[in-house]
Amino acid sequence: MGSPEAQGPPEEQYLGPVVRRRGQVTPGTTDQRLLDSEGGGDSEWLHTDPWRVMRIQSEFVEGFGALAELPSAISVFGSARTAPGSPEYESGVRLGKALVEAGFAVITGGGPGAMEAANKGAREARGISVGLGIELPFEQGLNPHVDIGVNFRYFFVRKTMFVKYAQGFVVLPGGLGTLDELFEALTLVQTRKVTRFPIVLFGTDYWGGLVDWLRDSVVAQGKASAHDLLLFHVTDDVEEAVSLVTKEVGR
Repeated sequence: MGSPEAQGPPEEQYLGPVVRRRGQVTPGTTDQRLLDSEGGGDSEWLHTDPWRVMRIQSEFVEGFGALAELPSAISVFGSARTAPGSPEYESGVRLGKALVEAGFAVITGGGPGAMEAANKGAREARGISVGLGIELPFEQGLNPHVDIGVNFRYFFVRKTMFVKYAQGFVVLPGGLGTLDELFEALTLVQTRKVTRFPIVLFGTDYWGGLVDWLRDSVVAQGKASAHDLLLFHVTDDVEEAVSLVTKEVGR
């Protein structure tokens, strides 16, 4: 995801399936309006929140309908700020290609940077390239390498699609959004909400500090078990990353 810092109003705004441009861009997002609403004596929510439930339901229906016929897929996460042509970007391209060659569709957040790289690799390998976008006040929309794209208003609906239609995650270096997806996946596996769900962290230098903290602080202080460190793998090798997800999903 990008950052709102030092950026003006976007030229293009995705509101679920609706696109607004230039003077028609509206302030804020649907998630923001839902979560920022205040209680007190205002009873307006009685008339609006029930309809939000219908909108949320419609997003699930749209996502399920668009993705139900996908073959086995892997979700790839990573920073929207990864520069094209950088080693990280090229790793993303190679990863997208290798996943397609192993028989997987590739699902990303549909944005630029590492997400674009994985979609580009999948497209170049003539595979299925999927992007699940999100309504944000500073996001650029879906990258041009997405073949099947769905834009969501609500993060929690989008997160469901990432897990429901993927057999595993490969996580490239990324920021807060990437960490959010990573820890949600780890929690789902730890609590056995999902099973046989491989999680691969790509980039030992980048992820090494996080792994050390999990081992030396979280596990050492009894906040997690040593077994939880086996819920994910770390590698610098594209072929190994693909081999790990392929092996764990029984392919």
